[in-house]
Amino acid sequence: MIGLPMNVPAPGLPARVRIHEVGARDGLQNEKTAVPTEVKAEFVRRLAGAGLTTIEATSFVHPKWVPQLADAEQLFPLLADVDAALPVLVPNERGLDRALALGATRIAVFGSATETFASRNLNRTVAESLAMFAPVVARARQGGAHVRGYLSMCFGDPWEGAVPVHQVVSVAKALLDLGCDELSLGDTIGVATPGHVQALLTALNEAGVTTDRIGVHFHDTYGQALSNTLAALQHGVTTVDASAGGLGGCPYAKSATGNLATEDLVWMLDGLGIETGVDLAALTATSVWMAERLGRPSPSRTVRALSHKE
Repeated sequence: MIGLPMNVPAPGLPARVRIHEVGARDGLQNEKTAVPTEVKAEFVRRLAGAGLTTIEATSFVHPKWVPQLADAEQLFPLLADVDAALPVLVPNERGLDRALALGATRIAVFGSATETFASRNLNRTVAESLAMFAPVVARARQGGAHVRGYLSMCFGDPWEGAVPVHQVVSVAKALLDLGCDELSLGDTIGVATPGHVQALLTALNEAGVTTDRIGVHFHDTYGQALSNTLAALQHGVTTVDASAGGLGGCPYAKSATGNLATEDLVWMLDGLGIETGVDLAALTATSVWMAERLGRPSPSRTVRALSHKE
C-alpha cells in the first residue's frame, strides 16, 4: 500500500510552505444546508490536530448573505483551545466589531480586481469597496490584529473575461497601501495557467510588492491548481491557500471541483521534500470524517486514493 509519495526534491523551491486552510470557512459556506456548529468546531479541531497552523474559522458577514455561517458568534468561542491561528473574514466595520468582541486577532477582507464582481459581490465599485475596507483595516491594525487582503478575479472574470495584469497589480497595491499585512491572489474561476501566474507575480514585484507578502488561492476548475501552485513556488511564494477534502465549489462553473484540495497539495509538497508540518494520513481521515457528515464523498483525488473510496 502506498501511503506517502517518494521524496524527490526539486531545485529552486522553498524549504517550507505555510498552508492557509480555508475549508471551514470558504468550503462550508458553499454548502446547501448549514452544518451544525458542533461539527464545524470538531472539524477545526481535527484540522489543527493534523498539523495545520492557520485555519480560517468563519465569516462575520450578515446571515442574510451567508446563512451557512450565521453561527459565527456561537462557533468562535468554542475554538478558544485550538492551537492554531484562526483568521475570520469580515466585510465591513460591523463585521469587525463582532469579530473583535470575541477576541479575533487575525482578520481578512475580501476585495475584487474587477468592477463587475465587485458590484455583484459587494454591491460597490472597486474604489468604493476599498473605501469601505480602509477603516476596517486601520482599526484592526490599531487593535494589534493581523490583516489579510483577499483579491478575487486575479486571472479571469466570468463577465469581463481575461483580467489585465496591470489592473490586478493596481488593486493589489491599493489593498496593501490600506495596511494589509498580506495579500491572497485568487483565481476565482480557475482559469489561470503557470505562465500567467509567474507574469502576475513578476509584475507585483516590479511594482514594489515583495513575494513574502503574497499568498496564492487557486481553484481547480480546469485542473490547473497544482501546476499553478508549483509555478508560484518556483517564484518564491511560501503561503498557499487550500481546502481540506476539496470543499467549496465554484459557482460560475457548476461541474468544477472548486478549491484546491489540501491533501492534493500536501501530497505534492511531501514528494518535493517541502515541509508543511501536516500529517497527510490524519488530514485524509479528517476529510473522510467530514465527507460522511456531508453525505457525499470527498472530491479530493488524494483522499479517494488513500481511503480507497471512489
